[in-house]
Amino acid sequence: MSTFLLEIGTEELPADFARLALPQLEALVAASLAEQRLEHGDLDCTSTPRRLAVTVPGLPSRQQDREEERKGPPAAQAFRDGTPTGAALGFAKRCGVAVDQLEIRDTPKGPFVYAVLREPGRGAAEVLASLIPGWIQQLQGRRFMRWGEGECRFSRPVRWLVALLDEAVVPVVLPGTDPVVASGRHSRGHRLETRPVVIPSAAQYADTLEAAGVTVSRRRRRDRIQTSIAAAAEARDARPDLPEALLEELTDLVEQPLLIEGAMEHTYLDLPAEVLGTVMRSHQRYVPLYQSDAQVDPLAPAARGVLQPGFLCISNGREQAWETVRRGNERVLRARLADARFFVTADRAVASIDRRDQLARVTFAEGLGSLRDRVERMEWCTDVLLEVLPLPEEAAGHARRATHLCKHDLVSQMVGEFPELQGVMGAKYLLAEGEPRHVALAVLEHYLPRGAGDALPESEAGAVVALAERLELLLSIFAKGERPSGSSDPYALRRAGNGLLQILWAREWRLDLDALLQRCSLHWATLLPDLEVSAGLLRGDLAEFLCQRLASLLEEEGLEPDLVAAVAGPSLPRARLLRDPGDVRQRGLLLAALRREGRLAAVQAVVTRAARLAEKGALSPDVLSPDAVVDARLFEKGSEAGMLAVLERLTPLAASCSSEGYNALASALEDSAEALGAFFDGDGSVMVMAEDAAVRTNRLAMLGVLRNQAAVLADFRQLQN
Repeated sequence: MSTFLLEIGTEELPADFARLALPQLEALVAASLAEQRLEHGDLDCTSTPRRLAVTVPGLPSRQQDREEERKGPPAAQAFRDGTPTGAALGFAKRCGVAVDQLEIRDTPKGPFVYAVLREPGRGAAEVLASLIPGWIQQLQGRRFMRWGEGECRFSRPVRWLVALLDEAVVPVVLPGTDPVVASGRHSRGHRLETRPVVIPSAAQYADTLEAAGVTVSRRRRRDRIQTSIAAAAEARDARPDLPEALLEELTDLVEQPLLIEGAMEHTYLDLPAEVLGTVMRSHQRYVPLYQSDAQVDPLAPAARGVLQPGFLCISNGREQAWETVRRGNERVLRARLADARFFVTADRAVASIDRRDQLARVTFAEGLGSLRDRVERMEWCTDVLLEVLPLPEEAAGHARRATHLCKHDLVSQMVGEFPELQGVMGAKYLLAEGEPRHVALAVLEHYLPRGAGDALPESEAGAVVALAERLELLLSIFAKGERPSGSSDPYALRRAGNGLLQILWAREWRLDLDALLQRCSLHWATLLPDLEVSAGLLRGDLAEFLCQRLASLLEEEGLEPDLVAAVAGPSLPRARLLRDPGDVRQRGLLLAALRREGRLAAVQAVVTRAARLAEKGALSPDVLSPDAVVDARLFEKGSEAGMLAVLERLTPLAASCSSEGYNALASALEDSAEALGAFFDGDGSVMVMAEDAAVRTNRLAMLGVLRNQAAVLADFRQLQN
């Protein structure tokens, strides 16, 4: 067995491409080798900032031979008196075999002619040479480029190829490159080394590059970076601020990690910790160091007692240049922090209320006016929400004030330079001006959640402003006629819809979104006359969109698709789903629990059977009590009385839309399974579709009531067996 190596050497790759190309390359190689009948061991795909590489162990020297059987005409048509006819000759020619190689085999339909086609396997090197250009050309990424006069497109110019099968070079010329790139065994080591690196064999690839100053294994580089940062922070009794995204990016920025410990002047600790952290982490790719016992206050005006006056960074330089690299990074950070201090000082010279007026000069979106217009629409939404949400008067006042000022920092110099700090700086500026802490906190929290897995607003006022912000965005952009499509969602409307629902769930607020959308759509139609908004269409589109978000969030929480369809599927009225989104989630989680405990199947079987037969009746879906629709005088068997007793026991439970009510309804349905089953099966069972019209209608009415009562919990027809 042989080992194959392919290294695609390039100029400096974008960090995200170096990471995201690896699963693509692995899938392409695995699929191609399987198609070409080349078995192999576990693929090893890796990358550095200047190369993508894949190593394939356990390759045979040749493809497996391929054998294929083809069925031809009946033997009686192919041969007459042992002589091949035109049918046999034509079949042999089509198959590419001699006529004397045809075989006659018995089949259930009589003797037929067969041809066996045998294709000998090609050498592995020949097959690999034909595959390599396709692998490279099929890799996808953002902002691909051409270079020179060639037509080859890649993330960055390809400068060399290493293609080895054990010690032998697999000859490949990459088409469309300028200058021409041909395969060999010469790679390149650390970027500060100019001499080429000769790879003796595919199996010696990683060790050879390690000796040349390149840790080619991405996993090893990542582990080395993480371990070195953790050790350095522990030595300082600090906690490193190293989010997963930064760790991944650092891994793809260096070929040989070198930890640098830097310092900054104590005077910069007067800046907010978020400012220092953003400058270091987002702009310089440094790792800030927090005091290990620090309690982080998001509204604290300074970083003293929170951040240490130092940082860690990962360099790609040589150890001999450690001191020079450290001084250079400290100098760059000093300049960036000086800029940040200037921006903060300049912003504090302007009152936040004046910045709010400056929002009138910034366009929000075509047809939707300025950012100040948007804030005024948010204020209207806040007032409407406060009419229906159970907030104390003080919290309501904080929410109104926070909405009034929530976007003022968008025209601040600090947020202009560091957009990641929107909301954070607005809150700190307001607190410094004497606004109540609850108002500042609501301004900070109204951007939450920023994405999947992010924190939610913790204060009541912050939650209300966050709801108003997302509601205004959805109404305005939908009124403008734009909708998310495929992967295109420039206004992050899906994220806004998810956030709106998640906040309601987290606060356990029972909000009738359907009524809210109706009221808001009518207001938007009068508010934006130039857009010619149809209130009915706007409400319907938003209702459908939010129902889709509701179903999507339930699936993300781990609910199986049929459970999601049963509580939030297209078979259910949109108005009912939006009347209380928290209620939908509650019922979905209850069904999931019943299924895990093995209690759902029995209820499902009976209810589904009842619902199927109830369709033959004419009972309205909103009838939950048997009192007015079932006549006990028409009963012919005891199972009908048992059925009525079940319905009467379920009636008050079906009318109670609460957590306790749903649990009780589910338990009652489960306990009644035997009585319900007796109605359909057993000695006392009845024929629902009786010849007597009155008896038939009476029995269908009972089934209809049961269907309606169970539908309070879910549409059981959507559940899989």
